[in-house]
Amino acid sequence: MEGEERREKIVLAEGTFDLLHYGHIYYLTNAKKAGGENAKLIVVVARDKTVERLKGRKPILPEDQRRAIVESLKVVDEAILGYEDMDMYKVIEKIKPDIIALGYDKIELEKELKRYVEEKGLNIEVIRMSKFDSIEPNSSSSIRRKIIETYQGHIK
Repeated sequence: MEGEERREKIVLAEGTFDLLHYGHIYYLTNAKKAGGENAKLIVVVARDKTVERLKGRKPILPEDQRRAIVESLKVVDEAILGYEDMDMYKVIEKIKPDIIALGYDKIELEKELKRYVEEKGLNIEVIRMSKFDSIEPNSSSSIRRKIIETYQGHIK
């Protein structure tokens, strides 16, 4: 395959995917579409320790379950766990994506990855997907809030 033009583009997406909701589906579906026809979508699911370090709390679902749930989605071709040290560069070297599709809120990561791609002279397009705007709940944190508001005092 060396020197041959690869027919299918590889799109790399990433996230925590705790309490999977339609916003996640919207993100992953549009990420795969960004690769065009026959694109392959590979999703990096953040490890529990990474989530705890970044968000200050453990995810509700453990990493193995989050990875399996994401991989079971029709739009996803493969889901892998990220590296404990949160090294996206190692993931990029391993996967060799054509496109890295980030969530709408990953502004700093987008800048960092674009700088890395440019410095290394890689032919990778780094894009940020648009947000799925709908009525609440439309994020994992809004789902958590709604559960607390709805069931506070009712759970035994």
